[in-house]
Amino acid sequence: MPYDIAALRSHFPALAAGTAHFDGPGGTQTPESVIRAIADALAQPLSNRGWITLGERNAERIVTEARRAMADLLGADPAGIVFGRSATQLTYDVSRTLAKTWSPGDEVVVTRLDHDANIRPWVQSGATVRWAEFDPETGELTVDAIRAVLSERTRLVAVTAASNLIGTRPDLPAIAAAAHEVGALVYVDGVHHTAHSLVDVERLGADFYTCSPYKFLGPHHGVLAARPELLETLRPDKLLPSTDAVPERFELGTLPYEFLAGTTAAVDFLADRLDPAATGTRRERLTAGYAALEAHEHLLRAQIDKGLATLDGVTVHSRAADRTPTVLLTFEHHSTADAYGFLAERGVQAPAGSFYAVEASRRLGLGDTGGLRVGLAPYNDAQDVDRLLTGLTDFLKR
Repeated sequence: MPYDIAALRSHFPALAAGTAHFDGPGGTQTPESVIRAIADALAQPLSNRGWITLGERNAERIVTEARRAMADLLGADPAGIVFGRSATQLTYDVSRTLAKTWSPGDEVVVTRLDHDANIRPWVQSGATVRWAEFDPETGELTVDAIRAVLSERTRLVAVTAASNLIGTRPDLPAIAAAAHEVGALVYVDGVHHTAHSLVDVERLGADFYTCSPYKFLGPHHGVLAARPELLETLRPDKLLPSTDAVPERFELGTLPYEFLAGTTAAVDFLADRLDPAATGTRRERLTAGYAALEAHEHLLRAQIDKGLATLDGVTVHSRAADRTPTVLLTFEHHSTADAYGFLAERGVQAPAGSFYAVEASRRLGLGDTGGLRVGLAPYNDAQDVDRLLTGLTDFLKR
């Protein structure tokens, strides 16, 4: 079946405001089913997890279902799904836990392409830091750039699955294989990637994989996926009475049950609404749905690229051969902050900044200012793109 964008958009109450949203890389709008799941969780008896009262059983069910849903989305083991306040918080927790096992002179590899949430926790871990550079002309981060900074002292390679600034998707399986050859673990920031491509953590070679449901139609919190047997070897700081079971030993305090219910609903929406004709298991339906989504986003990105090519004074910094539908722009005679405001006044949301990818922005020669970021989400349509291109045309004529 063709991608039914009109039917899909009808599930998003926020779209009734009339804004054309190109701010998906910073957080997507929310479908009605996710909103309802959050409200329903709060409307039922709910308490700390257990098996005695109805409230306890509801909480236990919500957590179990959310682990299964995220495992289906990521091709992971439900027993290795950890929930946290954010991907940033989870990365800091893992970095501090791993750092306790490292010795002076041990090394970590970070990349200039990454969001700072997958850089600073490792820079601050106390290990010796080795930097892998990407090519600012092409936007590519190659396996050779990673190999150049690996050594027998490398303990971990932190790398993005897709740049939230320019969309570049490095060859993760090759990078992970190179890291594993020297005995290093691979920590993958999948926050941007998960919104656009079906994930298989084993195929990617990720020992740790983080993502954020609010980037793929869900609520605000973070998720970490890892092999349960790897998590069993790690001893995070925790409260004395809290369980030592995996994955719970990594989850500090009471989980946000209502948000976990919303996360399950978001995964189900992706499985059921991107390709309504899809059948089979949830993983099989997700596979079909993501294929439909990628085809839809490919067409819209081509429309954007074609329109931008007709505009004078526009520099497109998203140039990698394999990239998400995310485009970073700067203008020869205009401020990107002014463009952001101009478009916003016309109901087009395309924000400006470095979006916490400050190392990538500096590597591109854009300092800490960054550029105007245009990112697609499942609910964008051709009319949104027309409004964007018309707005940019009018802005450049000023």
